[in-house]
Amino acid sequence: MYRAIGLAARRGGVELPIRDSEAVARIAAASRIELAAPETPASRGGAPGPAEVPQAGTRVILDGEDVSEQIREPEISRYASAVSAIPAVRRVLVAQQQRLGGETGGVMEGRDIGTKVFPDTPFKFFLTADPVVRAVRRTRELAERGTPQSYERVLAEMQQRDADDGSRADSPLTLDDRYVLVDSSARPVEAVVEEIERAVRKAI
Repeated sequence: MYRAIGLAARRGGVELPIRDSEAVARIAAASRIELAAPETPASRGGAPGPAEVPQAGTRVILDGEDVSEQIREPEISRYASAVSAIPAVRRVLVAQQQRLGGETGGVMEGRDIGTKVFPDTPFKFFLTADPVVRAVRRTRELAERGTPQSYERVLAEMQQRDADDGSRADSPLTLDDRYVLVDSSARPVEAVVEEIERAVRKAI
């Protein structure tokens, strides 16, 4: 959602570094973000099967436009970090996130979801990995999307974003003692999913 506002800000002529935070706050207040699950055969009335597992993931809709691909561009990562540091923007998006969570529930991810947006949610997981591993994964992802970047640049930008998000005054990246820390550095996706699912099933 912060990436979507970053995209809207860039489209609105806002440049980095951001000098007019009030302009960005106005853009955020005027924007409507929805999260949509991809269609599957069952959702279209067809027979369920292996294709039920969505490949594209949740779609991000900004003012009626599907921007799921555009918000994954490297430049938008920088915009996302910049707009997320603006308290007025955070207030707008926290309200939207709480609205979405209240309407549909579900699994949500974000750097302040469990501490600021839904602090009382019963299941909170802090997913982490070694920065080198994260940079390798991100470099591979960007190459597969057709927007390749060097590993060195990806690592540097990732470390800078971590530092910025961890030190900002409003809703910094952090965790409390109710989180389950999950390190995915040397583990496949399936093992991480299994650990999280096992913890939830045990609790319920």
